[in-house]
Amino acid sequence: MSDKVWYTAVGGQQQGPFSLTELLPRFQNGELARDTYVFTQGMDNWTPAGDRPEFQSAFGASPSPAPVIPTEAPVTQPVGQEAHEIDYEIFGQEMQYVEITLDPREACIAEAGAFLFMDPGIEMETMFGDGSAQSQTGGVMGMLMSAGKRVLTGESLFMTVFGNAGAARQKVAFASPYPGTIIPADLREHGRTLICQKDAFLCAAKGISVGIAFQKKLWSGLFGGEGFILQKLEGDGLTFLHAGGCVSKKTLAAGEVLRIDTGCLVAFEAQVDYDIQLQRSIKTGLFGGEGLFLATLTGPGNVWIQSLPFSRLARKVFAAAPQAGGKDRGEGSVLGGIGDLMMGNR
Repeated sequence: MSDKVWYTAVGGQQQGPFSLTELLPRFQNGELARDTYVFTQGMDNWTPAGDRPEFQSAFGASPSPAPVIPTEAPVTQPVGQEAHEIDYEIFGQEMQYVEITLDPREACIAEAGAFLFMDPGIEMETMFGDGSAQSQTGGVMGMLMSAGKRVLTGESLFMTVFGNAGAARQKVAFASPYPGTIIPADLREHGRTLICQKDAFLCAAKGISVGIAFQKKLWSGLFGGEGFILQKLEGDGLTFLHAGGCVSKKTLAAGEVLRIDTGCLVAFEAQVDYDIQLQRSIKTGLFGGEGLFLATLTGPGNVWIQSLPFSRLARKVFAAAPQAGGKDRGEGSVLGGIGDLMMGNR
């Protein structure tokens, strides 16, 4: 077994690889203890060195320590994959949050302000860019360009990285900013690219690139409700989007057309053709309350739409606010506005 590659976990950090002949003297001279966790190929989990027959010669016949909660195996990224492999679970109905489980040395990225809670082994780091290979290859200029692209999409200049610095699996959670639905998407299943509205991105595995997608058609940019710039998510891992209300995923066949309200578009695959078309009836567009323009998407590809865009919700709330001229119904009080005045609500 001396040809096997071994790893140790010391102070919450994974060390290695080592050969058996390199490790045995460290246990014999007391540098490493019998309760030091070790791992090698073929093992299901980390195990104290004192429990492994390969290390018994270093400890003699001393008894093994009491069993403790084991940690997970070292993180091994699939060959050629840049994004970290993460596990997740989504909780809630109207106000959802996603709980991400990270193996040792794994990390994820999130928008500033999306963080909800985390285990003690998770460490946060704020940085320019998104931590992907695209933003790192260009050095300082690459990071500045990546951060600058995010500003153009209306997002924060900074991105936060949440990494597992411990030896056991750790959890971190991110919450949706308003009532709606969290959409998990594995970019490997969508041609490695998704185009989405500017504020749809919530979090993703580290290695996902968060960039911009310019609208090639002037008509779409002027009247598409999202302007010239949309977000472009690229990579080979998991990303999470947030949309208002409930979400419907439409799979369009080649040449199939879907016409929707411009604000209800959440995301679509890169091969889907996106355009803006004028309403056939000007009267309907002017007086029907739905606007003059509709978004037109032509397949093949997947499209995600939302039932309640945040802009629509914000307009309703603003219109109902007394400060904006909305009607105050007194919330059922028989005193109405007088009650509000007495209770200090005005």
